Amino acid sequence: MLAMRDHSELELRRKLATPSRFSKEQETEAVRPEEIEQVINTCREHNWLDDSRFAVRFIESRYRKGYGAQRIRQEMQQKGVGRDEIDSAFIAFEGDWCALARDVAQRKFGTPLPAGFPEKIKVQRFLQYRGFYMEEIQQIYSEYDEL
Repeated sequence: MLAMRDHSELELRRKLATPSRFSKEQETEAVRPEEIEQVINTCREHNWLDDSRFAVRFIESRYRKGYGAQRIRQEMQQKGVGRDEIDSAFIAFEGDWCALARDVAQRKFGTPLPAGFPEKIKVQRFLQYRGFYMEEIQQIYSEYDEL
């Protein structure tokens, strides 16, 4: 499981506890919690499982896909990553969220961005759904107003 991509500890625990849907046996034996704990400890010892590294790579991955910090933070919390690891990963990350928001909006709505009020609201709602903060969205339009 860890060979394909990094997982958070909670994700790995859930996958290990879930019976494999690829198993040929009709009745699969449930994995005991002690076995899961042993696997988790072994993965930690070999540095195969690290929530901090997972957080950094997850931010990079979601950033490349055009998602904002707010949504990325929420998704990582759902995956069981601690607040400290999330905060550290965002501090270490060197992305320009305003530039990303502008690029995402331009891909969706074209250049120049719509100037009418109803169209601006559509752009705003779309970017909020993608996880961008209101300050980043407003900065996009303040840059266009200056041009």
